[in-house]
Amino acid sequence: MASDVDEKQEVKVFPLAAVETCLLAELTLLAETEAQIRGIEKPKTPGGILKMAIPLDSLSVVDVLCAVEPVIGFELKDSLVRTGGYPTIEAAMTHLMPRLETAWKKKSGVKV
Repeated sequence: MASDVDEKQEVKVFPLAAVETCLLAELTLLAETEAQIRGIEKPKTPGGILKMAIPLDSLSVVDVLCAVEPVIGFELKDSLVRTGGYPTIEAAMTHLMPRLETAWKKKSGVKV
């Protein structure tokens, strides 16, 4: 028999794996497109693309956030993205993931 207390203790957990997977896939697609446009050869190693020096402009990364919104459950602010963009996928992931989690916690009512 479930009590009222049990129902109110629903634990909200940031969907880290889903957000990370979605963001990484979208940033990778963006980087591959940019590399093709600029004539930059893709690295041969799977992890090489994360560190590949290819500029990811801030407006394109804001577009990438639109793909993350259904996973996170609300509209994200453009200001999460660093003005000027990022030099690598890795830099974008390192900068965005903590900010996405903080935004989710604030929106979900979880103490930051």
